[in-house]
Amino acid sequence: MKVKAKTYLSIEEIISLPAVSSTNISDDGKNVAFVKKSANWEDNTYRNHVWIYETNKGQSYRLTNGDIDSTHPVWSPDSKSIAYLSPGGDGANKNQIFVKSIDGCSEVQITDEKEGVNTFKWEPTGKGFYYIAQSKECEEIKKRKERYGDFHHVGKEHQNNCLYYIEIEKVKQNDKQERKVSGVYQLTDGKDFYIHNFDISNDRKKVVCMATPSLNDYMNGDLYILDVEAGELQKMNIDKLLGASVCFSPEGDKICYSASIREKDYYRNHIQDNTLEIYDMNTREVIQPLTNFDSTVMPLQWTAKGILIRWQDKTNYRIGLLCEDGTVEMLSEKVDSFIMDASITRDGNNITYTKAITNETFEIYLDYKKITNENSFFEDKLKSNREIISWQSSDGLEIEGVLSTPVEFDANKKYPLLVVIHGGPAWASFPIFSDCFNEKYPIEQFIEKGFIVLEPNYRGSSGYGNEFLKANYRKQGIADYDDIISGVDELVEKGMVDKERVGVMGWSNGGYISAFCSTFSDRFKAISVGGGITNWSTHYVNTDIPYFISMYLGNTPWNDPDIYRKTSPMTYIKLACTPTLIQHGEKDARIPITNAYELYEGLRDMEVDTELIIFKGMAYSPNQPGMNVAIMKQNLMWFSHYILGDSTKDFSTI
Repeated sequence: MKVKAKTYLSIEEIISLPAVSSTNISDDGKNVAFVKKSANWEDNTYRNHVWIYETNKGQSYRLTNGDIDSTHPVWSPDSKSIAYLSPGGDGANKNQIFVKSIDGCSEVQITDEKEGVNTFKWEPTGKGFYYIAQSKECEEIKKRKERYGDFHHVGKEHQNNCLYYIEIEKVKQNDKQERKVSGVYQLTDGKDFYIHNFDISNDRKKVVCMATPSLNDYMNGDLYILDVEAGELQKMNIDKLLGASVCFSPEGDKICYSASIREKDYYRNHIQDNTLEIYDMNTREVIQPLTNFDSTVMPLQWTAKGILIRWQDKTNYRIGLLCEDGTVEMLSEKVDSFIMDASITRDGNNITYTKAITNETFEIYLDYKKITNENSFFEDKLKSNREIISWQSSDGLEIEGVLSTPVEFDANKKYPLLVVIHGGPAWASFPIFSDCFNEKYPIEQFIEKGFIVLEPNYRGSSGYGNEFLKANYRKQGIADYDDIISGVDELVEKGMVDKERVGVMGWSNGGYISAFCSTFSDRFKAISVGGGITNWSTHYVNTDIPYFISMYLGNTPWNDPDIYRKTSPMTYIKLACTPTLIQHGEKDARIPITNAYELYEGLRDMEVDTELIIFKGMAYSPNQPGMNVAIMKQNLMWFSHYILGDSTKDFSTI
């Protein structure tokens, strides 16, 4: 009998790779809830369902079913029930809170918010929920809309959210036919107040909120303390840029949060660096326990044994328990790995987390023991080998990157090279398998076609310390190019790469750098620009986060037009000569579609081979497996044609 030859994962198989996330441990340490995402090809949707792992049985089962998503599982304080978000009620496709007991009772819908629930937490006794939902449209705007039509005062009218509390027993007592929910209390006013995260003190007397005046007004965020009984909200006036996570100490007298090292105003024209702070509500003193910890740290939960924290260490993400004196007890093995999320019991004795080690995808772990087997998906398949390499950029700065090579790599062969650039820039590439990080570029199919792939962690990437994070300040594009091309040259000098067959691609900030390579350089044979910035000046007035640009370029386009010209791909359009594929989401508010059209028209005027593909209804990223497949196949065909000489006759049908 002829044995079928092993192959690398197809594009459809890459998209079908199950993804586990949102792990949450019951406080008795006996059960773990998590979410598993899978592709539903018939409906062209991704489906998320809640799963439960039972320690006494040593196996998992799916808790939720059907053709709707279920996400964000959180155990009740007594460990007897699980709450999660799922569409229901009058709000079509709007998430509501549902509760299900683990003894097999049917689920109960708790909320019925018209615009849905964003996030929630159990009240510490388990009698209710605090949750965030979109604030109601004010009567004044309703009347205006009825009289004049729908319009919006930019910068003055914001669709914000509110904090609510709901009592479970009162909900259960309601007439379920009428759904007239009592026991719902609005705790904050949505006017000039958008809550990004919150936590509740164990004594139930206080709620801390990290909030901004509007969704994207990150520069003016603050911490607020809500006195639950008095209904009073007090701003803490911490003059720092704040991270998204915040947590109370078990006694409720201290708050831990991530914050910028300097005052807010400094970062209007500088790249943000971070530390971790603890605020004592009794003494009003602030301590920074990790002053010698050169990494952005996220506090996840404050336990009896310390604060569970998560941080990036180059191409690893680690977790540990932090004491107030600054000592950290590592909770993850000192091996190369990426820990996505973690949950710990209040006593600090049991922990669960989602982890991927080098060359593998994510698994769920409980107390350091793996309790899922998602990597079985790779059985009978070839897998590329991913390793970390390093080189020096033109100015001597050391750069790392992930190099993917085939199973039967030939050290004496010169391979065609594809460079895949991550977004951010404060992010990184990692040597693991996950469609979370490579949902647009089919690394395994590139390898099967005969390419090797380099994913550089250029200056500005996270995980390499604050100085490296800020090393691209006012050097966007040009320094990025140097970091990338020096990595290409390193592989060429080692005899691994054919310098005449090199391509580059990336999305978001990776798309910006790819666009810069398209116009600034003739070193590449083919380029793909995904959701990329092409002109900083026009992007500044179109994006939903203009503050981000002045952080990196140090000023506005009106006060320093030269830095905007110097770092914009369109400045060098007359030098463009490389075939360039442009892919962009129609509804992308972060990097609006004007960027794509400007590059496309410029390349056409320069008579450079180019294709512009607009993905209808898509925002920043695709949310349909079919769309992911199309993006991947277009990139595979584009580079296979211009570098390997393959045909593009089916390109327009994708």
